[in-house]
Amino acid sequence: MTTALKLDLFNNSKVSINSKMTMFGVIVLLVLAVVPSLTVAASFAFISNQLDNNVSVIDTTSNEVIETVTVTGKPVGVAVNKQKSHVYISTPIGNGFSVLDANNFKLKRKVTTSNGALGIVSDNQGERVFVADWYENNIAVFDTHDFKLLTTIAVGQSPSGMAVSPDDRWLYVANRVDDSVSQIDLNTFKIRNTTKVGTHPFGLTIDQDGQRIYVSNVESDDVSILTTAGLKRVGKVKVGSRPYASALALHDTLLFVTNQDDTTVSVIDTQTLTEIKQIEVGEKPEGISTHPDGKRVYVANWFDGTVSVIDATTLTIMTTIETGDGSRAFGQFISQQR
Repeated sequence: MTTALKLDLFNNSKVSINSKMTMFGVIVLLVLAVVPSLTVAASFAFISNQLDNNVSVIDTTSNEVIETVTVTGKPVGVAVNKQKSHVYISTPIGNGFSVLDANNFKLKRKVTTSNGALGIVSDNQGERVFVADWYENNIAVFDTHDFKLLTTIAVGQSPSGMAVSPDDRWLYVANRVDDSVSQIDLNTFKIRNTTKVGTHPFGLTIDQDGQRIYVSNVESDDVSILTTAGLKRVGKVKVGSRPYASALALHDTLLFVTNQDDTTVSVIDTQTLTEIKQIEVGEKPEGISTHPDGKRVYVANWFDGTVSVIDATTLTIMTTIETGDGSRAFGQFISQQR
């Protein structure tokens, strides 16, 4: 039918201009209807507001808060499970984590772990969710079908940030008090390696190729760079005061690091391993995550109750979004509908 309309439009010299325009509009609608890939998938940022006991949902197209979801238990960590359309919110005072529907933003259920739940991450296939227990010094592993506890893995003291390798083979954990990072085999749930890094590591980021890990060290004001193979130390970059977490952008060429006490985000060139700029954001920046387009970086500002949006290409602030009291959003907090 589309082919016939095209032939009629371009070959019939007796068709009027208005008719042509009308038919052209029909063709455009038909093409959009049969080629859904031309439409852009919706993307939302889920910002945990710890002091307000809620989560702000930001539509990243308009950069406006479109929903506020009550999540009790002082929400902190955020993890998105794209495969199951889930969002997991760790609630340390709520003794576990909450499960939100990533499409309608409704609270689906609460899962009990312990009162030290902090860091949280899902594997890439969406089959398991991992919860770091700050007090019990372990990682709880849950099945995402029925949320049954599969196992717990003993790690170092005060585990915080985590990252899963792209192939779902390895889990990397920052042990804050031990000044170390552990590598866990997700086939056996046993630790393979543990490596010393800077002082009090917190956030972890792994690149898309699964080759490098970037570790934000809160007390030594630097970022450690490790290889995923054997956790070999390959570099260290000085940043601002009390770096908390990081996110990669522009095809992993730039690393953005939140500096809590400097009210800035450091930008690191991942090829030269040098800091190339510090960008002023809101007060006490903590959680940070990159939009699926790789060009926008969202930063949760704890003291301001805002989110700063950084243009990764120009290294400037695009906009600032009001969220809630105590915005933390520790983890990968931006979703994309399939």
